[in-house]
Amino acid sequence: MPKVRFTDNYTDHSTEAGYQFEFFCERCGNGYKSGFQASALGVGSKIARGLGGLLGGGGLSNVGYAGSEAKDLTESQAKDKALAKAVEEMEPYFSQCHRCGQWVCLEICWNEEAGLCVQDAPKVEQELAQAQAQAQIGQIREKVQQVDWTEGINVERRQVALCPNCGTETEPSAKFCGNCGQVLTAPVACPRCGTESPPGTKFCPECGNQL
Repeated sequence: MPKVRFTDNYTDHSTEAGYQFEFFCERCGNGYKSGFQASALGVGSKIARGLGGLLGGGGLSNVGYAGSEAKDLTESQAKDKALAKAVEEMEPYFSQCHRCGQWVCLEICWNEEAGLCVQDAPKVEQELAQAQAQAQIGQIREKVQQVDWTEGINVERRQVALCPNCGTETEPSAKFCGNCGQVLTAPVACPRCGTESPPGTKFCPECGNQL
């Protein structure tokens, strides 16, 4: 039997009823399931065991046991043949990169022109589109930085983000809470001793430092 080329990019979903394998791209994870292949050995031994159980003892019971033994002895070869057939079915959808050794899907992760996966040989049009998008975002940020977004906002007055009384979010430069009327300006902290004073205080009541 020919050697099976796929080694680590598939998952075995086989059961006693038959064989099925799921092949996936080692780069993006997309993949396909092979067609289901019924197991004649599994079905035959199951029928034999069923007949032996219904009629009880004797030759048929021994037949069921023999069928199970035969299945155990040949299951490995049967699965290898099923896997080889599944590989043949799935091979047109994958290619192995000879630089990194990964099996990748032809639809997304293979660069046909370069003969390598897109990780080792990115597609020019995709890289160009990404570079253009990044440049566009960078230019937008530069233009945004040139606009004065602080007009009408008093950036020198310290202000709390939430009303300390009712928890309502505050508006920029608002002096009072629009919900409960609470004063929103934060207390002034003395840079020398750290004592907090009401807004508008000119000298620290603790150390006399000018605020």
